[in-house]
Amino acid sequence: MDEEVRLTAWVRGRVQGVGFRWYTRAKALELGGLSGFALNLDDGRVQVVAEGERHVCSALLEWLRNGDTPGRVDGVTEIWGTPRAGYDGFAIR
Repeated sequence: MDEEVRLTAWVRGRVQGVGFRWYTRAKALELGGLSGFALNLDDGRVQVVAEGERHVCSALLEWLRNGDTPGRVDGVTEIWGTPRAGYDGFAIR
């Protein structure tokens, strides 16, 4: 069984006002087994927090970097950690 992890990613580029959070939620649900959220930040980035099996979180990160996302992704910075739990599904905040 895959290790449970927490992925926190900050996505920069033209990622606000283009449906990016909605598509991120849809991708997280499609991959299955993820909980967390996507949140617009005041500086124009989108923060994505996902908890689940490492290989599923890695697939979401790969999609954030290279997938068919709305807008334009100029870069993604991520950190990995221990799950904190407490999320009910995957939300748009």
